[in-house]
Amino acid sequence: MRPHRGKPFHDEDHQRAHGVAKLSDKGFRGYSIVTVALYGPTAQRASKVAVAIFLKQSDEPDFLQRWFAPGESADVRYDSDIDSEMVYFIRKHEVRSVVMTNAIIGCPHEEGIDYPEGQKCPQCPFWATRNRFTHEVIQ
Repeated sequence: MRPHRGKPFHDEDHQRAHGVAKLSDKGFRGYSIVTVALYGPTAQRASKVAVAIFLKQSDEPDFLQRWFAPGESADVRYDSDIDSEMVYFIRKHEVRSVVMTNAIIGCPHEEGIDYPEGQKCPQCPFWATRNRFTHEVIQ
């Protein structure tokens, strides 16, 4: 297991933003806009972060980059290298606004790529019965 090498993007205990989270503190300032979304096998560990850049209002991003935790128990939120790479990616595209999830919002595997369309991910049973935004169990 690789040790945590830094502070999380957002340290809720101390209400401080670090790296990419600090960029999101500025609020909406127009386009271009970036979304930062966290994904993981459960609501506790983020194994993937996806950063999408929209140059104008659109359903599809103009640029998309994904980073993955370097190990089975690693968390992207605590990886200072990933945080630095995300900040560089965002600044390189001269983004004006940053929108970031404050929690993990689902399975890191992609429907239609990692498992068949319309099915639940067989690798992430935690999300099979949960709302990805509230984490509440659904029927």
